[in-house]
Amino acid sequence: MDKESFDEKVSKISKNPELLAEQLEKNGSEAEDLLNDKNKMDEFLKKLEKKFSRIPILGKYLTDIPVLIFLVKAYINKEYTEIPVGTIIAIVSALIYFVSPFDIIPDFIPGIGYIDDAAVIALLYKMVHGDIQGYKEWRDKIK
Repeated sequence: MDKESFDEKVSKISKNPELLAEQLEKNGSEAEDLLNDKNKMDEFLKKLEKKFSRIPILGKYLTDIPVLIFLVKAYINKEYTEIPVGTIIAIVSALIYFVSPFDIIPDFIPGIGYIDDAAVIALLYKMVHGDIQGYKEWRDKIK
């Protein structure tokens, strides 16, 4: 799949943000539950990493997912807390959407099954870009 066709498909999904917003809102309470249970969060993050590793074409569009995973882990471990809890909830909600097999475009559809997942991550990144950059700067300082 070339970049132009990907962008066109993301654009179509983006034109109906109500669907994405509705799904992310539904995931909000589950995100809060995961943030309050370290064992559940660890299991969830393992599922997320496994799913990310299976994406052949769109994986390059989702390269910030490991950053999001480590940001959430650092927040849960109280290593990095200079981030609004709303941002953490939005990140975990988007990651729940990403892991869920029940989404706008089912993941099993060859070639396009992960387009909505990429669109959700792209939308999230636009929403919380500054907070993610702050985490990256913090992470680079402690290395």
